Amino acid sequence: MIIHTFTPELAQKVRLAGLLYLVIIIAGLGAELGLRAPLIDLGDADATAAAILEAPGRFRLAIAADLLMALCDAGLAILFYLIFRAIAPGLALSAMVFRLIQTVLIAANLMALQAAWLLLSDSPGMVDAHKLALVFLDLHGHGYDLGLVFFGAGSLMMGALVWRSGLFAKAFGLGLTVAGLVYLVGSGLRFFAPGLLSAFAPAYAITILAEMAFCLRLLLQRNPV
Repeated sequence: MIIHTFTPELAQKVRLAGLLYLVIIIAGLGAELGLRAPLIDLGDADATAAAILEAPGRFRLAIAADLLMALCDAGLAILFYLIFRAIAPGLALSAMVFRLIQTVLIAANLMALQAAWLLLSDSPGMVDAHKLALVFLDLHGHGYDLGLVFFGAGSLMMGALVWRSGLFAKAFGLGLTVAGLVYLVGSGLRFFAPGLLSAFAPAYAITILAEMAFCLRLLLQRNPV
């Protein structure tokens, strides 16, 4: 087992990682569940269009929150590499690359939301504009889950790094590993068995619990005496 100890510099990186992680969790959940989800009904294009046009600031704020999340995710990927590279350089590099791929996919996928917004706000007379906007909104959901495939794989690697590091309790590594499996299964269902996705949705509570627990652990890291 590899045992490492904290230095003041490492402890500072860990706390900064915790801060970025907290912003990611708040921005990501806020954008998807708090701001965007109540506006979108994939079974009713007209109702969705009406809801978005009645709350344009809310819809665009969700895009801004997702963009903030992506920016922080890129920084967190680099920080995690710096924290864990001494433990397993190849695994730490792989985890960073997979997380960055997820970040790029989610950021690029915001163009689907912007396309939906442009259709609804700038093309009110266009035939079937509401239905086409709904297609872009559904495409965003699929693109998000595509990003989570890479995030899930990266979470498995992060779980292994945390488990092996000796810096944190092994329970955090186990939690990240389980979270990674949930992301992979959920994303797989989105593409290959969408009818089962709603039944699986409660499992995402595990990911929130595991990631929030690890985030708090990072934030509460003290400087070595």
